[in-house]
Amino acid sequence: MATIGFAGLLACAPIAHAGTPVAPVPLQQGSDCDPNYSGACVPIASDVDCASGSGNGPAYVQGPVTVIGNDIYELVRDGNGTGCES
Repeated sequence: MATIGFAGLLACAPIAHAGTPVAPVPLQQGSDCDPNYSGACVPIASDVDCASGSGNGPAYVQGPVTVIGNDIYELVRDGNGTGCES
């Protein structure tokens, strides 16, 4: 019986071919991003405002952002679940 080394196992790994759908890898937010939001990194700060708005910070986020938890920074004003849209 022949022994196949590690390199032989790599050669047997499946390879995606052109036209084969591949599942997208979700973007991971860093530990400095608030876990209540997705889409853009909302910094963890005493207050965060939309960069395009008239808020006074001290931190800002360039949206859009989706609320996936509690909207602790009140970035969503119209209740649609998405903030900092413009």
